[in-house]
Amino acid sequence: MSSNNQNAYVYNAWYVAGWSSEFNEELTPLVILEQALVAYRCADGSVAILEDRCPHRLLPLSKGQRIDDNIRCGYHGMTFNERGKCVRIPGQDNIPSSAYVRAYSIHEKNNIVFIWMGDPEKADIHTIFDLPQFASDDWHAHQGDALHLQSHYLNVAENLVDPAHVSFVHPTTLGNSASEDVPVHVDVDSDVLVAWRWIRDAPPIGFFQKFGEFEGNVDRWHYYYLHMPCTAVIDFGSASVDAKLEESERDKGVRIFALHFLTPVNEHYTIDRWMHLRNAALDDEQASDQMDAMFRIAFNEDKEILEAIDEAEKRPQLRKPIRLAIDKGPMVYRRRIASLIEDEISSEEPTTLVG
Repeated sequence: MSSNNQNAYVYNAWYVAGWSSEFNEELTPLVILEQALVAYRCADGSVAILEDRCPHRLLPLSKGQRIDDNIRCGYHGMTFNERGKCVRIPGQDNIPSSAYVRAYSIHEKNNIVFIWMGDPEKADIHTIFDLPQFASDDWHAHQGDALHLQSHYLNVAENLVDPAHVSFVHPTTLGNSASEDVPVHVDVDSDVLVAWRWIRDAPPIGFFQKFGEFEGNVDRWHYYYLHMPCTAVIDFGSASVDAKLEESERDKGVRIFALHFLTPVNEHYTIDRWMHLRNAALDDEQASDQMDAMFRIAFNEDKEILEAIDEAEKRPQLRKPIRLAIDKGPMVYRRRIASLIEDEISSEEPTTLVG
């Protein structure tokens, strides 16, 4: 990690290393928060993730060989187990205490592999993101893709607490012109930031024209929930106008949760693993495929916007960007991330994490 970026991230948090399906017995190199890692699935089915750097000559261990549940460095054969302990140095019996690599705290849940990037003593699996709908027979969970964006994760996360962009960036899929002038409400008083709005008695968006089978206008909603440091839930759906749904009755309509797990790679690269939960077409895999196709269109529209912004930010700026009323959620988000980072710096935690 470069010294300029050492304090650019929140370390004491769970991040998504990947879908469970991404890990097998092969050595898989990863980069998260600019840290080079190597992952593999052990014989007992658990996932191990180690620092991808031999402490001798710094060759990435991912260039080595898997020996049972151990990794043998491809340069001089130093061998490390799944806990990062050196178990063999060819040609000598003595193994110095400095001969180790960091082993990260891992937890697998809902077919997702989570990694704790910070102080291992603070890793609490009870703080891992979850939704009750994962365990409900009334909902269907479907994993989508890993969207690779050449964009800073803060910009990506801001986009996921910003309902106002939907009308203009996604006019044929997730939004339409009916919502352009509908005010956005924001709640920043809890740990999770929320931005939302209802669009009453309006044409359905393209997504629900296809899946809702609505005739005529609908009442529809967008609720954007942003969990620190960078997990987002977009709760969106529609119901017939005649249903006269209250905000607390969204389950009575066609309701979908689009989940976005952001993994910062470096200051110009973010991986957005997205999936959805739905309360309709529960046993229809064709519906999953069709939804994936529409999500890909929409999220590639976000990708185009966010990557263009990243390029613009690299150029000299003659003045600061202006802020609008719709920016309350993103502004509070940036302040919270800055505060979390500052708390870690003041406690000198980052210097213990990257050695």
